[in-house]
Formats: sequence, structure tokens, C-alpha cells
Amino acid sequence: MKRLFFTAIIFSFFCACETSRNTETTTDTTTVEEINTATPEAITVEPMSESPDFPDAMLRLNAPAESANLQPGVQDFKYDITNYQLTAQTADADMKQCANSDKGQHIHFILNNEPYDALYEPNHQKELAEGNHVVLSFLSRSYHESLKHPDAYVLRQFTVGKGNAQKADLNAPHMFYSRPKGEYKGADTENIMLDFYLVNTELSANGNKVRATVNGESFMLDNWQPYIINGMPMGENTIKLELVDNSGNVIPGPFNTVERIVTLVEG
Repeated sequence: MKRLFFTAIIFSFFCACETSRNTETTTDTTTVEEINTATPEAITVEPMSESPDFPDAMLRLNAPAESANLQPGVQDFKYDITNYQLTAQTADADMKQCANSDKGQHIHFILNNEPYDALYEPNHQKELAEGNHVVLSFLSRSYHESLKHPDAYVLRQFTVGKGNAQKADLNAPHMFYSRPKGEYKGADTENIMLDFYLVNTELSANGNKVRATVNGESFMLDNWQPYIINGMPMGENTIKLELVDNSGNVIPGPFNTVERIVTLVEG
């Protein structure tokens, strides 16, 4: 009887150990599965750190003249710049940790709210088709952040050819898309700068705002400044900007809603 009793105890001990090992194995497997099914990183839109200011910088467009009647074809755009150096690197470029132009500071030339041309010298040629055209030009830091004071930009409208295209009301509120743009690769995919340009309007908590929608997720921006987008996945991303009133309604205007595709690529 004693032999049977001790045999039963030993058998129970080995069964308990085996059960413990099975439980530990199950727990480890579950942890791995949880890691493998982790949700993607959340998209965030946060204010960008302050940048060097250039309050005395001035941009002037000498040609074409305002409301000029132009012939279709290549047009010459000629600028004067005061108290601002094109091609220089902005002082804090290394600290921003976002995409930076190795060619330095420049002008953003935006025709009809299409993706901008970066100008590193004060002369530019652009082909204009027949119709009405609106050109926004503004001074940009080397990492593509716009200077936002009144003397740093020029907004002009031109008629090309004999067409009777409807002109834009340049006294109305307008929003122009600037960044992000095109393709980002490697380290440049980590902090994506969002920047836009406002004319004849301000943003506030109780007034007009910019609604930024990134891959279907919306953020209300009530301050005119650059922002940093984090968490966008590799591949194509959709960014939509809308100038809206305090009720969330889009303010009428030819440029106040714009959508772009931005592509992120592994390094």
C-alpha cells in the first residue's frame, strides 16, 4: 500500500510539471501573436518648432505686371529680393530633422495652386496656356517652410490669349498648398512638414480653420504655422487640405480645397 501511495504522489508531481510547461508555452505563443498583430502607428499632426525669422525680407515681382495681357507660350518672371539670401542654408536646418534642400533657401512659385517650382535664382520661365492664371510666389527657408509676413509674398493674376476665362477674386480668402510634396525617402520619411499659405484670412479657435485630412483622418488646425506629420506608412499617402469656416463648411474659392498624393519610400 505504501508503495502504491508513493507511486501516485510521484505520478501527480510529473503531471503538474507537464501542465506548468504547457501553460508557459501557451503564454509565450500568445505574446508573439499579439506582437505580430500590433496596430499600425497612429498618424499625428503637431506644431513644428519655431524657425529663424526674417522680418525684413522682401519679395517683389517686376514682370509680368499685374493684370497683364500675355500671349500663350513661355513667360519670363523676374523678381527682386531684399534682406534674404537665396541658396543659403537656413541656420537651424540640421536641427529640424525634416527634408531639407541642399541647394538652400529659395522661392516657391505656385501656378494655379499646382505643385510648386523651387526657384534658386530670381528669374524664372514658365509656359502659360491660354486662359486666366493666378501665381503665388513666396520666400522659403531651405527646408521649404514659408516666410509668412506680408512683404514675403506676391500674388498676381494674368490673362493669357484672347480667352474670356473667369478671373479669381484676389481680395477673397484663399489657401494655397505648399508641402508635403512628391516622394520622401529614408530619414526624410520620419518627420513630414505640412505647410500652406493663407491670403486675406486668419485662423483661430473661434474662426476660420484649415482641415487637414491624412489618409482619411482629419485634424483641425487653428493656427497658421508649419506642422509635422508622423506615422504615415510607406507607400502612397493622401493629404487633403480645406479652408473652412467655424462651422466646418468649406469657404468658397478656386484654391480652398486641394488633395495630393505623397509617397514614402524605405531608405
